[in-house]
Amino acid sequence: MMKFTLNGKPVSVEAEADMPLLWALRDMLGMTGTKYGCGMALCGACTVHLDGQAVRACTLPMSMVEGKQVTTIEGLASDASHPVQQAWQSHNVPQCGYCQSGQMMSAAALLAKHPNPDDKTIDEQMQGNICRCGTYPRIKAAIKTAAKLGAKS
Repeated sequence: MMKFTLNGKPVSVEAEADMPLLWALRDMLGMTGTKYGCGMALCGACTVHLDGQAVRACTLPMSMVEGKQVTTIEGLASDASHPVQQAWQSHNVPQCGYCQSGQMMSAAALLAKHPNPDDKTIDEQMQGNICRCGTYPRIKAAIKTAAKLGAKS
């Protein structure tokens, strides 16, 4: 039995130690906002926060989650009031939308660490998130707007 905190609430999951967190989140806990993309931690669609750090849930074994805090896109702000969520809406960032939960979780972690990032910092911190639709200019603009709104995750 794996125990951890998910979006501020304690949870227990009957999972093997080597099971990826992504499958526990989606299949056992109903957190379907976190997406499967590549399964190799390369695309960023599965990004969640582990104790405040952006991590890839598709390769993170459950053994690494025990006793820690996990935040998914559902836990960022259920009412879409988080500055990153507001900025994403105001810039109409998503096109197909598949990668956007991972993009937003990476952006929230970036802004928690760098509240007023420059272009280079945004590029460096977001480079592991792939958007097949190419919405990168809108993503960068939204991150800058969220920074102005005082984003904190």
